[in-house]
This record gives sequence, C-alpha cells and structure tokens, in this order.
Amino acid sequence: MISKDSYLLAFVFLAICCISNAQVNITANQNIILSDTTFVNLKDYSTDFIYDMKYATEDNFLKAKVYDCAECLIRLKTVNALIKANKEFIKKGYRIKLFDCYRPLYIQKKMWIIVSNPKYVADPKKGSIHNRGGAVDISLVDLEGKSLNMGTDFDFFGVEASHNYLKLTKEILANRKLLKKVMIENGFISFDSEWWHYNLKMALKDPVSNAKWDCD
Repeated sequence: MISKDSYLLAFVFLAICCISNAQVNITANQNIILSDTTFVNLKDYSTDFIYDMKYATEDNFLKAKVYDCAECLIRLKTVNALIKANKEFIKKGYRIKLFDCYRPLYIQKKMWIIVSNPKYVADPKKGSIHNRGGAVDISLVDLEGKSLNMGTDFDFFGVEASHNYLKLTKEILANRKLLKKVMIENGFISFDSEWWHYNLKMALKDPVSNAKWDCD
C-alpha cells in the first residue's frame, strides 16, 4: 500500500517539473521576441551615450529636418556591439556621441528627393546599411561632454574627412585612430571617406527595413 507521504512526494516532484518546463518555455519565448535582428531603442539598454541626432534638426547637410524625433532605433545585435565598444571608451575616459542610427527606407527616400546624388545620399532603390539597422554615425566626447577634435564636422564631404587623409595634427589623427581601433575591435568596419561612419559586420546582409517608431 502506498503511503500518503509517497503521494505527497510524487505531487511535489510533478509540480517542480511543471515549473521547470514553464521556465524553459518563457526563456524560449523571450529569445524569439528579442532576436538579434529586433529593432530596439538604444536608450532602453544604456544611459552612457550622448545624442546629437542631426537629422531630427536642420543642422545637417540637407538643411532639413527629416526625422520626427531624435531617437536611436537600431537592431539589437548592433546595440550589443555598440555598448561593448562604449564600455571600452569609458575605461579610457571617453563616451560615444551619436549623430545617426537606423534610418527607415521612407526617410532615405525623403533624403534622396532633397539631394539626389549617390555621392552624398544612398539611392533608396539599393538602400544603405543605415536602412538595414547596422550603421551608426558617431564621434567621441570626454567624460565632461567635450567633443574630441576629429578635424571636420559630421557630414563634411571633403577629402579631409577621409581616414586616408593624413595632413592633420597629431591630436586629430590620434582621436580618429582611437575611434577606429575600438570600433573595429568590437565588430564594426569603417567607411574610408567618412571618419564618423561605422557598419556592423554582422549586419551587412540584413534586409532593408521600413520599420517606423512612435515619437513620445
């Protein structure tokens, strides 16, 4: 004859198994929801960045505001790599300042209408890495918020903005070298003609997206 204690132990065992299975299912669901290609808002994952989202203002080469609000939406894998890079910069006494992140395709079309020149704006028929959620335009500031001298402004399209242009002061060359070194070490590749532009290697083949975000 089976005792009451045996029934009780069996019940407890089954309950533990059910809880364990439920926890596995929850974890699996979270992984599905937050896949590395999910678009997320960077500020929800870190407060250590500085924002100067140029295309949410008229302070850009277009001389036009094309974003409704200054948000940095980007794919989760890009966020993770960006946070790792920023932690390295913080150890050295700096932080990343962001000028642009993910750019929906409809914004790319707006920009193309204003400046229909592939030298300055990617043709929306092809799309850019910004449209894929894998590109960021960035610079560095010190821990007091002072921008490091990079030799040119963001979105300056002269030869002086190129990584290959060396007729600059030692300070400027050192600042660009630091930015490039840490970004490359954390999975990004540079863009030769623009010292501020970095693409995540893992995002180069992601599809062009037109995902939009709501402004608060």
